[in-house]
Amino acid sequence: MRRHLSWLFLLLQFVLFSCAGPQVAQHVLDADSAGETKGERDTFHAEVAAAQTGGQTVREPGADLVDSALVELRKIYQPLHHHTRKSRSIFSTLGHLALKALPTFRLSAPPAEPAKSVLTGPLHHAAKLLEESARQNNSDALYLLAELNFYGNYSHPKNFKAAFDYYHKLSALNGNASALHMLGLMYSTGVGSSVERDQARALLYYTFAANQGHTRAEMTVAYRHHAGIGTPKNCATATKYYKRVADKAIDWYRSGPPGGMGWIAEAYWIADESGGVYGEGASVSSAGMNAIKAHPNSDAYASIEDIIEYLDLMSQKGDFKASFNLGRIYYEGQRGLPKNFDLARKYFFTVAQKFWKKGRPVENFKPGLDKTASKAAGFIGRMYTRGEGVDQSFERAKVWFDRGSEFGDAQAHYGLGLLLLHGYGVKKNIVKATNLFKAAADQDFAPAQVQYGSLYIDQGYADDLSAANHYFELAARYGNIEALYYLAEMNNFGVGREKSCSLALGFYKNVAEKAEPLVSSWAEANLALEEGDHELALLEYLGAAEQGYERAQNNVAYMLDPEKSRLIIPQWLYPRAPKSSVLQNPTLALIFWTRSARQGNIDALVKMGDYYLNGIGAYPDVDKAVQCYTAASEYHQSAQALYNLGWMHENGVGLNQDFHLAKRNYDLALETNEEAYLPVALSLLKLRVRSAWNTITNGRINSIQDEPTPKKDWSLSEWIANFLQEDMPGYYEGDDYEDSIYDDTMPGGDPGLAGDIDEGIVESLVIVVLACALVGLLLYRQQRQQAARRAEDERQQQGVLGNQQHQQQQQQIQQQQQAERGFFPQLGDPDFGQWAAGGVGH
Repeated sequence: MRRHLSWLFLLLQFVLFSCAGPQVAQHVLDADSAGETKGERDTFHAEVAAAQTGGQTVREPGADLVDSALVELRKIYQPLHHHTRKSRSIFSTLGHLALKALPTFRLSAPPAEPAKSVLTGPLHHAAKLLEESARQNNSDALYLLAELNFYGNYSHPKNFKAAFDYYHKLSALNGNASALHMLGLMYSTGVGSSVERDQARALLYYTFAANQGHTRAEMTVAYRHHAGIGTPKNCATATKYYKRVADKAIDWYRSGPPGGMGWIAEAYWIADESGGVYGEGASVSSAGMNAIKAHPNSDAYASIEDIIEYLDLMSQKGDFKASFNLGRIYYEGQRGLPKNFDLARKYFFTVAQKFWKKGRPVENFKPGLDKTASKAAGFIGRMYTRGEGVDQSFERAKVWFDRGSEFGDAQAHYGLGLLLLHGYGVKKNIVKATNLFKAAADQDFAPAQVQYGSLYIDQGYADDLSAANHYFELAARYGNIEALYYLAEMNNFGVGREKSCSLALGFYKNVAEKAEPLVSSWAEANLALEEGDHELALLEYLGAAEQGYERAQNNVAYMLDPEKSRLIIPQWLYPRAPKSSVLQNPTLALIFWTRSARQGNIDALVKMGDYYLNGIGAYPDVDKAVQCYTAASEYHQSAQALYNLGWMHENGVGLNQDFHLAKRNYDLALETNEEAYLPVALSLLKLRVRSAWNTITNGRINSIQDEPTPKKDWSLSEWIANFLQEDMPGYYEGDDYEDSIYDDTMPGGDPGLAGDIDEGIVESLVIVVLACALVGLLLYRQQRQQAARRAEDERQQQGVLGNQQHQQQQQQIQQQQQAERGFFPQLGDPDFGQWAAGGVGH
């Protein structure tokens, strides 16, 4: 009964939130309804909400106390930017590892419980002011106290129970969307043991926040309906919420400078920094076809700092390709390396000045300089168009785009097309812009393919829609956010193709997840991890994981994983700081391993099997472990899963004990990943010993058996061809040749065994006899054929002679008859009648 009353209270609370009039304005401290950013949350740039009463602005009670608290908090240093770490040299790295490897002997045991933090200075004063304001139900104070206790901002000690109370009080006060979202997060994960996990209640709070336009809550609700978490799967509902986020994402992208908003992608798997979940070579992400193929001349394991240092050295020596690559690296940036437009401009101009002198190309230039310089011109034009590192100037941009376009650069074609399409600094010319977009699209330049496709879709005819879909799909291969959005809209509304809810959902989800700065806390999570604050990093990753980011789900599970290594190192040899309670939650780890696996991560699927097999985060369930390993091994990508199946067959754990099937799985593991040679070889050695003993003792286990080889009935000619093909080439290859040089029967060597010699002699004699028999058969066949041909010739000659004698006899008879009858036929001759009638002799 109490449970039903609580649900009724929540529903009534939601109705009150939705029906709140304008006299009580909602107080949202998360930047805006489009979602918050951690930087805004950390600096507390929150405008105090006001209630409009009689046309006058009235501040909430306790607002002065909040202002004073903010002044105190600003006195505390809070880093607001990334600190890029320079990689160590090889000597410093070896020294660092050596120091860590040295054993440290403790004179006393570590403290059982860490000492509680005591607030002092400005933080203490600010907390007191906020608590006093919160007692007056000031929404700003409630939200700030909740954030301080949940995230530990400004070194405030974390207190998840207090944070939950503040969030709950704020949500009950005015339905704050951010507070509702955080309540959903805490009910979903149970982080800090503040509340018991309740997925249905979590979905309810998330939905309350999403219906108020909170972007992260919208994305979370969409993922839950997509994955069926706390509710049955519903493609239509998931698509509806993902579309809301995608619409905001594309508006944000298009609100940027010409060409769209630019940002650095921050999402990544933190396990990949160590070679994957199971380490280098054992994980799917670093083994098999995903393995880094390094050789002495490759840069497979080089850091970005080493690459930049090398390219800078080559640039100083006049290598124009190195200069261009440096410019591109600094222009685009990457995780851990912020964009630097000043350096990018410097290197691009270095390349351009080698080819253009006083605005004209040089006559004698190095091979390839024209193409590289045209690419540099395209980037320079882009920087002038967008005002990146230079003052925005469409006129200067056109000059550089013209130079690059003259030599066929795709980006220059595209940039010049943008100027002509929108009339930036030039007169609009849609026809010429279309031709330029096509020229760039034909070079597989994704932004141009999107622009060209959008011109087609404006026509509205069936053929035009088909062409637009084609170009959008080409651009989507490179993850272009606009192309993905167009494809989502076409699939959702059935434009140019049949409606497809599943395809539309997938495209909307990709669009939403790509707009990381708008909708997620990836940058803040990575910064916290880099600074060594693993608790804060986990909390930030949790938010992104709830939104459906597979990489964040994998990161959360990896940080909570208690089984990173099975190698037990004594505490006195390798002292480790005790983990906080926040980072010790195997049940939550299993939850996010499962969600990551459902989105296609094979290593996460294998991890699920480990957890079920060993009873980590759940009761032991061998059947589920077998299902996980089998599913992970279906495509022969996980050698670890195949090895585990082999072990289970060998020991009869969850599967029938079968040494033959165990060997088959071990062999498949080695075929999948060559780096599994050592563990597979050792396991096979042990397995063969067990199988031999099982055979000797007539055990009931199926022992290792030779795989049957299909036999083919060869004809005599096929047998001879195979015999000659196998014996002629490669008699002396590798070690066999060296062994054949040193005869065992030579002085000083061990005498050979008679059986071995006899066996070789018999084999040689058999081969000689067969060869002689073959030759004899061929000779006999040849003689028979020659004899048959001679007999045939004789018969033919005898036949010719007989015909000639017969003809001669006939001629003699005719001559004799002619002589007997004379010149005229005699009476009684058959020709006499004709002669008498005048028919003969005339």
